Amino acid sequence: MYQKQLSVETRTRATHEVTEAIQQAVADSGVETGLAHVFLHHTSASLMLCENIDPDVRDDLERFFSRLVTDGDPMFRHRAEGDDDMSAHVRTVMTHSDLTVPVTDGRLALGRYQGIYIWEHRYRGYSRQLTVTVND
Repeated sequence: MYQKQLSVETRTRATHEVTEAIQQAVADSGVETGLAHVFLHHTSASLMLCENIDPDVRDDLERFFSRLVTDGDPMFRHRAEGDDDMSAHVRTVMTHSDLTVPVTDGRLALGRYQGIYIWEHRYRGYSRQLTVTVND
């Protein structure tokens, strides 16, 4: 078993690709066949496996979630850090904080058009922490 901590700086509410950083952790593990588990240590950002060729896909997801979970909605009581605070928590609960991907021949066994992203749900950037665990 191998485990590595990663720190990723997000810039704003958007998707931030982390595929290569996770792939490097898999390569460093020396595992040829197994599973890579990725865990995000936050409650206002998520992980997603998404189409990685056309950025319109991720932009469309952002527009969809902006309509689904509105910043500053008056039904939210929790506003400790601004209008995007509770909506970011709701978005995280509705998505994922972890992913598991097969490892084949020492690489993430992703589909041709798949990438791994941190989806930042807050308007300002943060330092986001990931734990990558690789098992054989």
